[in-house]
Amino acid sequence: MLNKGMDMRTTIQLDNHLHEMARQYALATGKTFAALVEEALREKLMSQAAPKPRMRVKLTTVKGKGIRHGVDLDSNAALLDLMEAD
Repeated sequence: MLNKGMDMRTTIQLDNHLHEMARQYALATGKTFAALVEEALREKLMSQAAPKPRMRVKLTTVKGKGIRHGVDLDSNAALLDLMEAD
């Protein structure tokens, strides 16, 4: 359950170099360190939650007489045997 409107104090351990980079970035952008961490967490979590749009694929179809007699589409082995026989 999220406590909207209530801030939670927490402690995290960061690599010294990462902490310094984040601190400098926060200073340069006029944000607090906490605001930067919040923003980064939100951005990461939202990017994981929102599914990426699927690419549409256009399949080419050709005219023909349908499936050859004796072809079992449920059997990969039978299809492979048939393709290798040609």
